[in-house]
Amino acid sequence: MRAITVREPGGPDVLEWTEVPDPEPGPGEVVLEVAASAVNRADLLQRQGFYPPPQGAPAFIGLECSGTVAALGEGVTGWRVGDQVCALLAGGGYATRVVVPAAQLLPLPEGVDLVTAASLPEVACTVWSNVVMLAGLRAGQTLLVHGGAGGVGTHAIQVGKALGARVAVTAGSAERLARCAELGADVLVNYREQDFVAEVGAADVVLDNMGAAYLDRNVDVLAPDGHLVVIGMQGGVKGELNIGKLLAKRASITGTGLRFRPVDGPSGKGAIVAAVREHVWPMIADGRVKPVVHGTVPMERAADAHRALEDGEVFGKLILTAP
Repeated sequence: MRAITVREPGGPDVLEWTEVPDPEPGPGEVVLEVAASAVNRADLLQRQGFYPPPQGAPAFIGLECSGTVAALGEGVTGWRVGDQVCALLAGGGYATRVVVPAAQLLPLPEGVDLVTAASLPEVACTVWSNVVMLAGLRAGQTLLVHGGAGGVGTHAIQVGKALGARVAVTAGSAERLARCAELGADVLVNYREQDFVAEVGAADVVLDNMGAAYLDRNVDVLAPDGHLVVIGMQGGVKGELNIGKLLAKRASITGTGLRFRPVDGPSGKGAIVAAVREHVWPMIADGRVKPVVHGTVPMERAADAHRALEDGEVFGKLILTAP
């Protein structure tokens, strides 16, 4: 098979389209013939040498894909060779074949084609596991989404609205905010010019990709009993926390991620995938939630896709199509 390999940690130019050995499924795993993958910010970190895959995961970049089941490992039930699926991965999506635990497979959502489906597993599992399973967002509450124009952000807006929440977003331009409004965002905050604490008022759930840079103001914006979920570190890894403000609000802060979770267990990737299939796939089928795809790029040109994401040119998800 062929895969995007990293010659050495560095910029997009270190990505190379290389011939590598074919994968073999272990017990409980399947091999997928990959149709498409999608670019996530974590991919940029892995390329730079800062985010290696978990032990035992494929070494290649790529946290999600879509494709066709090509082989079944021992003990796999419920899937057949030839099934079209999409999958949450711990790595390996930038390749023509990948091995994935069967528990992390999803059928294609109704009305979504094979290539577009590659844009969904990572964002759907990230949003549902954090906003709903962890923070308990419900109708009538306010959800604040930082990075509303990104892949996770555009999906979170729609899921929040489908659940009956008031959704606030931050983004860096009037154009990107206008597109967030088209997805249903109620409160639009240009982080370059406005203070989100003043504009939002109070948020029951904050989904934050910034980390340290927003920590103090995120606590300020939390409503009583509110929950801050930190899923990224784009604004740094160390911040000062006022415990007094946190205690006064009876608020919670959770740092969380998907990639290093086990497959099994109540908070494992298998349980999250199952919840997404039960709750989010019907939202996509009836049109309340739609994939937001900026465009497609041939997988062998992954370096161009990384440059576009780094330059802030992407709204939603950028898909890599396998040959």
